[in-house]
Amino acid sequence: MKKPRILVTSAAGHTGSLVVAALLKKGFPVRAFVRREDARSERLRKEGAEIFVGDLFDMRDLRKALIDVQRAYSCAPFTANVLHGSMLFALAAEEAKLEVVALMAAWNPHPTHPSIHQREHWLADNIYQWMPTVDVIYVNPGMFAFTYFFGLPAVVNFGKLMLPFGEGLNAPPSNEDIASVVAGVLEKPESYINKNYRPTGPKLISGHDVADTFGRILDRKVSYQDVPTWMFTKAAKALGFSNFEIAQIRHYAEELRGGTYAIGAPTDHVELVTGRPPENFEITAQRYINNPELVFPHFKIGNKLEAAWLMLRTMLTKAPDLDRWESERSYPLLEKPVLAHDSEEWMVTAKQKRLALIGPNHIESSINKNKIAV
Repeated sequence: MKKPRILVTSAAGHTGSLVVAALLKKGFPVRAFVRREDARSERLRKEGAEIFVGDLFDMRDLRKALIDVQRAYSCAPFTANVLHGSMLFALAAEEAKLEVVALMAAWNPHPTHPSIHQREHWLADNIYQWMPTVDVIYVNPGMFAFTYFFGLPAVVNFGKLMLPFGEGLNAPPSNEDIASVVAGVLEKPESYINKNYRPTGPKLISGHDVADTFGRILDRKVSYQDVPTWMFTKAAKALGFSNFEIAQIRHYAEELRGGTYAIGAPTDHVELVTGRPPENFEITAQRYINNPELVFPHFKIGNKLEAAWLMLRTMLTKAPDLDRWESERSYPLLEKPVLAHDSEEWMVTAKQKRLALIGPNHIESSINKNKIAV
């Protein structure tokens, strides 16, 4: 029987490219939605994917991309207006009469989060349930493993892992494990409909554990140094991150410090979907250290001189006034926002999700609205 065609959005991204590869290995025809033609899209083409170049915020492109598509992985880019993009995709999915969408969001969204990005993720997660005919599967990882690697130049050259995570614990999932979960639920979606999956690593680890892991791989002493969030924003700015990205990530760092990502972790969701346990952080670390471009494109560890120059740039870079920056863009800023672990509503949601694999509004899985092709 002919397998359904699957659209993967943000197909050149951290999880998108891996989802494309996993689905192709399973024998599915895959259409990869990318923003531009480049080396990454060419690599996907060589793997066997059909490349579609377009704008996820343009309904005309979405309609074209979904022609003759039955299933999709919707992964919004890490930019402003995630709600706008998510709603466009939901409308296009309904028009195209898709069977199912695997929706990427996050572990920590709730309606009073200080991050506009997380509040919009919360809105999108809930509004997706209103689609009358398209089924949804929610994939909500927490803090990804690759976020621990932004300080690799200082780790490799000076033996210092400097991150704003305090003594917080996390069970960080690799991009590869997240992608395997997405590919798994799209391969045979019947038992996953309207459920929420949180892929994690196999155990909770601290910044000190990460430093020890790096030390074993690099065969040198590596120590973890907690840095204040304002210092992290300077480093992120020096590395070229946008104000929008930094404005959101600062809150996630505070949540890791406060224990958000330790709640309910680790999970067995990777094994539940894929049939194998999640990979150990040391395996992930070995791969990312050997291939630093997996952290983000054009990322280089460099030599001691380059690492020292990066540290000097960080010291000379002015910490961005992110509250003012967001206010100037008319973001709906709340008077008293709360981080996930300080939100009573989010804590109830987290507890419910630990007890059962359920939808974001705590509704048990319903009878499929569509007949799923197999």
